[in-house]
Amino acid sequence: MDDVARIRINKEWKDEINQEKSQTETGNYHQPTFSIFLSSLSMQAMIAMGKLENPLTKKTTRNYSQARFLIETLEIVKEKTKSNINAQEKKLLNESLTNLKLIYLEVKK
Repeated sequence: MDDVARIRINKEWKDEINQEKSQTETGNYHQPTFSIFLSSLSMQAMIAMGKLENPLTKKTTRNYSQARFLIETLEIVKEKTKSNINAQEKKLLNESLTNLKLIYLEVKK
Protein backbone atom coordinates (compact mmCIF):
# COMPACT_ATOMS: atom_id res chain seq x y z
CA MET A 1 0.00 0.00 0.00
CA ASP A 2 1.45 3.35 -0.94
CA ASP A 3 1.62 6.45 1.27
CA VAL A 4 -1.23 8.21 -0.56
CA ALA A 5 -3.57 5.29 0.15
CA ARG A 6 -2.51 5.20 3.82
CA ILE A 7 -3.11 8.93 4.19
CA ARG A 8 -6.56 8.60 2.57
CA ILE A 9 -7.52 5.67 4.81
CA ASN A 10 -6.31 7.50 7.94
CA LYS A 11 -8.29 10.60 6.99
CA GLU A 12 -11.43 8.57 6.27
CA TRP A 13 -10.98 6.72 9.59
CA LYS A 14 -10.67 9.98 11.54
CA ASP A 15 -13.64 11.51 9.75
CA GLU A 16 -15.79 8.43 10.47
CA ILE A 17 -14.82 8.33 14.14
CA ASN A 18 -15.44 12.05 14.60
CA GLN A 19 -18.85 11.68 12.96
CA GLU A 20 -19.73 8.74 15.24
CA LYS A 21 -18.60 10.67 18.31
CA SER A 22 -20.73 13.66 17.41
CA GLN A 23 -23.77 11.42 16.84
CA THR A 24 -23.44 9.66 20.20
CA GLU A 25 -26.39 11.02 22.14
CA THR A 26 -26.22 8.69 25.13
CA GLY A 27 -22.80 9.85 26.24
CA ASN A 28 -21.61 6.25 26.53
CA TYR A 29 -18.55 6.78 24.39
CA HIS A 30 -15.34 6.54 26.38
CA GLN A 31 -12.16 8.04 25.03
CA PRO A 32 -9.57 5.28 24.82
CA THR A 33 -6.82 5.71 27.38
CA PHE A 34 -3.85 3.62 28.38
CA SER A 35 -5.55 2.81 31.70
CA ILE A 36 -8.69 1.58 29.94
CA PHE A 37 -6.51 -0.52 27.64
CA LEU A 38 -4.74 -2.10 30.63
CA SER A 39 -8.03 -2.70 32.41
CA SER A 40 -9.47 -4.31 29.30
CA LEU A 41 -6.61 -6.79 29.03
CA SER A 42 -6.84 -7.53 32.74
CA MET A 43 -10.58 -8.16 32.54
CA GLN A 44 -10.09 -10.48 29.58
CA ALA A 45 -7.51 -12.42 31.61
CA MET A 46 -9.93 -12.66 34.55
CA ILE A 47 -12.62 -13.99 32.20
CA ALA A 48 -10.15 -16.51 30.78
CA MET A 49 -9.31 -17.71 34.29
CA GLY A 50 -12.99 -18.17 35.11
CA LYS A 51 -13.00 -15.43 37.74
CA LEU A 52 -15.50 -13.30 35.82
CA GLU A 53 -18.49 -14.25 33.75
CA ASN A 54 -18.03 -13.91 30.01
CA PRO A 55 -20.42 -11.07 29.07
CA LEU A 56 -21.16 -12.67 25.70
CA THR A 57 -21.93 -16.20 26.84
CA LYS A 58 -23.05 -15.40 30.39
CA LYS A 59 -20.92 -18.35 31.52
CA THR A 60 -17.68 -18.78 33.40
CA THR A 61 -15.15 -21.01 31.69
CA ARG A 62 -11.43 -21.46 32.02
CA ASN A 63 -8.93 -21.08 29.22
CA TYR A 64 -5.50 -21.09 30.83
CA SER A 65 -3.57 -20.64 27.59
CA GLN A 66 -5.59 -17.50 26.81
CA ALA A 67 -5.06 -16.20 30.36
CA ARG A 68 -1.32 -16.86 30.13
CA PHE A 69 -1.21 -15.12 26.72
CA LEU A 70 -2.92 -12.02 28.13
CA ILE A 71 -0.64 -11.89 31.19
CA GLU A 72 2.41 -12.24 28.95
CA THR A 73 0.99 -9.49 26.72
CA LEU A 74 0.79 -7.21 29.74
CA GLU A 75 4.43 -8.09 30.52
CA ILE A 76 5.37 -6.99 27.00
CA VAL A 77 3.42 -3.76 27.45
CA LYS A 78 5.26 -3.17 30.74
CA GLU A 79 8.65 -3.70 29.09
CA LYS A 80 7.87 -1.56 26.04
CA THR A 81 6.41 1.36 28.02
CA LYS A 82 8.77 1.50 31.01
CA SER A 83 10.26 4.87 30.02
CA ASN A 84 7.01 6.36 28.71
CA ILE A 85 4.44 5.80 31.44
CA ASN A 86 3.20 7.99 34.28
CA ALA A 87 3.21 6.92 37.93
CA GLN A 88 -0.51 6.12 38.05
CA GLU A 89 -0.34 3.97 34.90
CA LYS A 90 2.78 2.22 36.18
CA LYS A 91 1.06 1.42 39.47
CA LEU A 92 -2.03 0.09 37.66
CA LEU A 93 0.10 -2.08 35.39
CA ASN A 94 2.24 -3.47 38.20
CA GLU A 95 -0.74 -4.19 40.46
CA SER A 96 -2.68 -5.78 37.61
CA LEU A 97 0.22 -8.07 36.75
CA THR A 98 0.80 -9.08 40.36
CA ASN A 99 -2.88 -9.81 40.96
CA LEU A 100 -3.31 -11.72 37.69
CA LYS A 101 -0.26 -13.87 38.38
CA LEU A 102 -1.48 -14.68 41.88
CA ILE A 103 -4.94 -15.57 40.61
CA TYR A 104 -3.45 -17.67 37.81
CA LEU A 105 -1.40 -19.66 40.33
CA GLU A 106 -4.47 -20.03 42.54
CA VAL A 107 -6.79 -21.31 39.83
CA LYS A 108 -4.18 -23.67 38.39
CA LYS A 109 -3.88 -25.59 41.72
